[in-house]
Amino acid sequence: MLFQTPSLDLDLFLLVNTQLRCAFFDVLMPALSSKYLMLGLLGIAAILTVLRKGKRQLILFLVLLVGMGLTDLSANFVKKQVQRVRPLNALAGVHYQEDGQWRQRPADFVQTKENGTSYPSSHAANTMCLALLAMTLWPGLKKWPLLLPLAVGYSRLYLAKHYPTDVLAGWAFGLITGTLVWLVWKHWAARRLGFE
Repeated sequence: MLFQTPSLDLDLFLLVNTQLRCAFFDVLMPALSSKYLMLGLLGIAAILTVLRKGKRQLILFLVLLVGMGLTDLSANFVKKQVQRVRPLNALAGVHYQEDGQWRQRPADFVQTKENGTSYPSSHAANTMCLALLAMTLWPGLKKWPLLLPLAVGYSRLYLAKHYPTDVLAGWAFGLITGTLVWLVWKHWAARRLGFE
C-alpha cells in the first residue's frame, strides 16, 4: 500500500461505522450499495424517459453507461496499483455485512491481508459520474442527482468497505471521467447526432 490511513480518515470512518448505527440504516445502506438495485433503477428511468421523450433518449442513456464504464475501469486500475486493504479486513470492532448478516470484528482481530481494493471507491466514482452526466444530459433534473453519490458514499463507510478518502477519491474519478465524456459528447457526438 502506498500510504497509511491518516487519523482523521480513520476517525470519520469509525464515527459512521461504529457510532452512527441504527436498525433503519442496517437495511438502507446495503440497498444503496447494491449494483443490481442501481441497474434496475437506471432501467426504469430509461423506460420512463423513452416513453415520455422518445426513443432518442436511449442514446443519452448509452452516453451515461459509457461514462460509468470508463469510470469503473479507471478506478479499478488504480485499485490494483494502490492495493489498500478495506476497513472490514483491517480493523478490529468494525461492523460489516456478510451473506446478508451483520457481523462485528472482535476486539482481538488482527489484519491478515496485505493487499486490497479499497482505494478508490468504485461505487463513489460510478455514482458521481452518473450524477454529473445526468445533470448535464437532462438539465431539468437540476442538482438532485448529487444526492445519489452522497448517499452511496456514506453507505460505503457504513458497510466498512471504504475509508472517507477512498470515497473522496472515487468522487474525483467520477467527476473527471464524467466531465471528459460530457466534453466529447457536447463537442463531437451531440452535433453529429442532432442533439443540439
